[in-house]
Amino acid sequence: MRFIIGLLLLSSMVFACGGGAEEPKETPFTTNATRPDDGKGIGEIKEVTLNNPLDQDMVDRGRGIYEMKCAACHKLSAQRVVGPGWKGITEKRKPEWIMNMITNVEVMLDQDPAAQKLLEECLTRMPNQNISIGDARDLLEFIYANDAETTE
Repeated sequence: MRFIIGLLLLSSMVFACGGGAEEPKETPFTTNATRPDDGKGIGEIKEVTLNNPLDQDMVDRGRGIYEMKCAACHKLSAQRVVGPGWKGITEKRKPEWIMNMITNVEVMLDQDPAAQKLLEECLTRMPNQNISIGDARDLLEFIYANDAETTE
């Protein structure tokens, strides 16, 4: 009987001393330190194929989304209102970054260095507008059209 009690005590000590504890798993978006900054931002958008020439139907749909969800805070010029103006954004940011900022705004503001810098400048968090990836792509086309118009 003493042998069994001793065996039970020994086995309980072995299990209590760490055999079952799992190491914390890293997520794809753990911190800035674990993720190299490739300029594409953080989110589902990894590659964007740009249209050349721009797709006018996408531009028109993007303009409608801009007018409905973005125009109150973003001007098409370089003028900052609540958020930064959109003029020249396609020269400063990769298309993937722009789409990730539109579709994954909370994570971008919390973890992307460029988004965090914009937040420091504007002092207002961009709200999540629940824009789908398809609508974000239309917005991107509109943003490229806007930059083409303002540089001509």
